[in-house]
Formats: sequence, structure tokens, C-alpha cells
Amino acid sequence: MKSSDALPVPVIRALRKIGGDLRDARRRRRIPTEIMAARIGVSRTTLSRLEKGDHRVAVGTYATALFVLGLIQRLNELADVRHDSVGLDLADEALPQRIRKSTRREKR
Repeated sequence: MKSSDALPVPVIRALRKIGGDLRDARRRRRIPTEIMAARIGVSRTTLSRLEKGDHRVAVGTYATALFVLGLIQRLNELADVRHDSVGLDLADEALPQRIRKSTRREKR
């Protein structure tokens, strides 16, 4: 059994899309593979695997590619709490129904 068999299909598709998007961004900038690989600090083979969305490429390598292409802000927003609708809904459910005034007397 290959290690990619253990990955959910949506994860495989997402990695392939990211890899393809990085490849397209590099090509739009007219950066040859040799120069891009050198800027990232990897071999051309690893760059090729990254651009194919290979899950065995380190996330740090993907992040460095984003940085080199000027797209690192996208990574910063990846799991931003403002975009976590499920988490925000759960937090809202945990809010108290009522807030009562404290019965303790304040010391003066």
C-alpha cells in the first residue's frame, strides 16, 4: 500500500491544485525551474514534485515557494480564525444565555 493511499481524496486534490498553482505562478513570472529551485534551496527534482502536489514534500518547502513568489500572505491566512465559520459557530453556542449581576457587595 502506498502512503498516498492513506490520504483522503480531497487532500490529494488540494495538494495537486496548490502545486499546479505554484507552477503557474512561477511560469507567469518567467522564472526557470533551475532558478526557482535555487531560490527555494531544493533540487529541481524536488521542485518538480512540489509542482505536482507531492505530499512528501515538506510544508516548509511549499511555504518557501510561496515566499519566493511573493504569495506568503496567503499562508498566513490559511487557518485564520476569521475564516473558521464552524469554530465561530461553536464559540457562539458556548456563550451564556443570561448574565446576572453579581450578588456580592462591592467594598469601598
